[in-house]
Amino acid sequence: MPKHTDVIILGAGAAGLFCAARASQQGADVLVLDHANKAGKKILMSGGGRCNFTNYYVEPGNYLSHNPHFCKSALSRYTQWDFIDLVSRYGIPFHEKKDGQLFCDNKASDILNMLLDECAKGGARVQLNTDIHSVAQNDEGHFVLETSTGTLTSDALVVATGGPSIPTLGATGFGYELAEQFGHEVYPVRAALVPFTFTDRTGELCKVLSGTALPVSVSCGRQSFSDDLLFTHRGLSGPAMLQISSYWQSGDALNIDLLPATDVAAALQDARQQEPKKHLRNWLAAMTTQKFAEQWLEHQNIPDGPMGQVSREHASALASSLNSWQPKPSGTEGYRTAEVAIGGVNTDQLSSKTMASTLVAGLYFIGEVVDVTGHLGGFNFQWAWASAAAAAEAIAEAQS
Repeated sequence: MPKHTDVIILGAGAAGLFCAARASQQGADVLVLDHANKAGKKILMSGGGRCNFTNYYVEPGNYLSHNPHFCKSALSRYTQWDFIDLVSRYGIPFHEKKDGQLFCDNKASDILNMLLDECAKGGARVQLNTDIHSVAQNDEGHFVLETSTGTLTSDALVVATGGPSIPTLGATGFGYELAEQFGHEVYPVRAALVPFTFTDRTGELCKVLSGTALPVSVSCGRQSFSDDLLFTHRGLSGPAMLQISSYWQSGDALNIDLLPATDVAAALQDARQQEPKKHLRNWLAAMTTQKFAEQWLEHQNIPDGPMGQVSREHASALASSLNSWQPKPSGTEGYRTAEVAIGGVNTDQLSSKTMASTLVAGLYFIGEVVDVTGHLGGFNFQWAWASAAAAAEAIAEAQS
């Protein structure tokens, strides 16, 4: 006889572990399966190893989805304050980095260990090194899983497999395949919160300026962000670029204000009159860096020289290039470095209250596999916690 469990959760990441903890503590018999050799690998590497586990300022507007209203129910019922309370009960020290972003003082493993402890409290089992060969639903409505450790059955199945970002950690598109197998529509998926790459002259400039960071304002379409830009040997990175990458489509140019606090045209005009002997390179370096100033003038074909001798044509070109730089990325670094994927299971076929499939009884989708993607800054973790809590509550009610 195959082993039967109330609930099988696929994926021992943030959403899967939290759902297991919540459902098991409400009385459900829960088994978590993952093909990896370690639970929570993405948790451990997130936030530079310190896990940006939520944000003080969570709003539905921080999320992208074909249905922007879908995330509201879950986010309002399990809030950032609920998760902060849990973290505080475990005595995990944390701090606000900026803009409401909350990080562990010590290590991301504090969050993972807390989730595993919460699972243990409810008696949820986490089984690693387990490959799923097939999933089906029998005539009794039970889910039947053929795995590398034998046949397993359950009343409910929760898909918390995440997306394909960072495949070196074992990420795959398995959850999307499963959704389609059960008749769900899956929106095309692409890398998001990811650095840009360039193959033109901009790429050469980025390589030379690698390591240089500037506070900028960037826009693409109607969306804009103000944060840091980082030049790398492959292109443009930093929080501002990662944020706008979620809205960028292949072929789009970016619009970057490299000196957002300065009207460069007006500042140049003043400097030409008040500091005519000061060199243009040094004037620009005072607002950026010496290296940037030298390379930027060369890249824009603007000669260095005393401010008083800068032509109106060159002053205008420099102002335009700094306040409205419009590089066109050749692409992104893709899933290799992307923090998340955009797209996923169509929310029109899910209950926003319970995360349950409206097509298949007992089937749930939570976390990144769903077509809900947060901005950088702890929002994707909060979606993991909120969607997991919503599913867990529904599962526990169905089992009671």
